[in-house]
Amino acid sequence: MIPLLVDLSGRCVLICGGGEVAARKAAFFLPEAEVTVVSRSFVSSLTGSGARLVEAELDRLDDAGLRALCSGARLVVAATSDPALNGRIVRAARSEGVLANSASGAGGDVQLPAVTRGKRYVVAVGTGGESPGMARFLREAIEEAFPRLDEMVSLQARIRSRLRDEVSDQGRRSFLLRAVLEDPEVWAALAEGEDRAWRLVEERYFRV
Repeated sequence: MIPLLVDLSGRCVLICGGGEVAARKAAFFLPEAEVTVVSRSFVSSLTGSGARLVEAELDRLDDAGLRALCSGARLVVAATSDPALNGRIVRAARSEGVLANSASGAGGDVQLPAVTRGKRYVVAVGTGGESPGMARFLREAIEEAFPRLDEMVSLQARIRSRLRDEVSDQGRRSFLLRAVLEDPEVWAALAEGEDRAWRLVEERYFRV
């Protein structure tokens, strides 16, 4: 597996299944993608979620019908309670050149990671499907250890802009940016606001 960040804005993600697993998968992609959920019935959390709901008996569709269903999607998620049906859906998607994820945990091209995100960053953690609990644990550890990630990303961008104007040596710029990241007092200052942290950076790293 190769980890990638993919822009699915305006792209169709097809989710097959209408249960709680399908609802979690839909929430993962909404509101960035155009999500269509196909099932004979839907849990209440899918109603009003923003996903397009289409009623269909998936297990009654033959292979040609499943291929037609998958055609045109950018990604297909097989999230029914039937592993065999999920396998058929994945194979149908592949035959149409569409990437697929299987909630059954095997046979898919795409795995959905545990994700923590802010306005300026996204961190995804995966374990190859072997331990979703570990992925969640690592995601939560990151969130607990770095509660000011958004602010630090913004501060780093501000520092990089100034360094480009004042420091010609790339190695020196990289050294200073890393030094700020490893400075616990800068992280602490971010709790008081980015301007407070910026003043500390100026005093410590620019006025030398």
